[in-house]
Amino acid sequence: MNDAGLNILVIALVSALGLAVGSFVNVIIFRLPRNKSLSRPRSFCPACETAIRWYHNVPIVSYIVLRGRCHNCRTPIPVRYPLVEMTTAALFLIFFLRYGISIATVGFWLFCAGLVAVFFIDLEHTIIPDKITLPGIVVGLVVAAVSDHIKVTSSILGIFAGGGSFLLIGWLGQKMFKKESLGGGDIKLAAMMGAFIGPSRIFLVFVLSAVLGLLTSAVVLPISPRFRRERMLPFGPFLVLAAFLVVFYGQDVIDWYWRRFLMR
Repeated sequence: MNDAGLNILVIALVSALGLAVGSFVNVIIFRLPRNKSLSRPRSFCPACETAIRWYHNVPIVSYIVLRGRCHNCRTPIPVRYPLVEMTTAALFLIFFLRYGISIATVGFWLFCAGLVAVFFIDLEHTIIPDKITLPGIVVGLVVAAVSDHIKVTSSILGIFAGGGSFLLIGWLGQKMFKKESLGGGDIKLAAMMGAFIGPSRIFLVFVLSAVLGLLTSAVVLPISPRFRRERMLPFGPFLVLAAFLVVFYGQDVIDWYWRRFLMR
């Protein structure tokens, strides 16, 4: 097999792995907020609770073949399922192309899976499970310790910068508005992100997520009955989006800021 053929094979394998992990992320998104086991029972239709046959559970393909409906009861399958699978596969491929076969790649694959799960869980249930963020902090530290992605000291500082800053913001918000302004889940999520990307980039995540949150709130709150009633949007999805943008483009922004304002 020539180099081109080998590269195509590796890309196909990484994409297939991402799709498979994305399928499991869908299990996490559905079951974790409902306190259900992630392993038992086997996959089932939430509407009719019929067990899904293995050949109806192939990522993307089954959704297309079944035309987006349960094979048994014909209830529509939420578009979230193929969206999560495709997003996870794309992220796996992007990080593989960036870091190659390395510990950092595996660490960021786990990071991606956790963030995709957090995005959809917080969006639907307005919670960020500790079962995702606390192990994620440990994974971030381990990746820093055994790879050259970032130094362990940067990972530790990122944890304190992320979690500590959000803890302070939450405390100030509660004092000012007499109600909880940031949940504990947001604080632990910020700490997890800091473990992977370090202190300088985590502050960039804060700024970008705040901008995204304000812009989206201005559009969504007036037209969404649910969020208008609650008078707030979950902040986790904005942190997730900002984290991905910073991971991909954050260093470019930091370098531009350094050249533009500090290197005069």
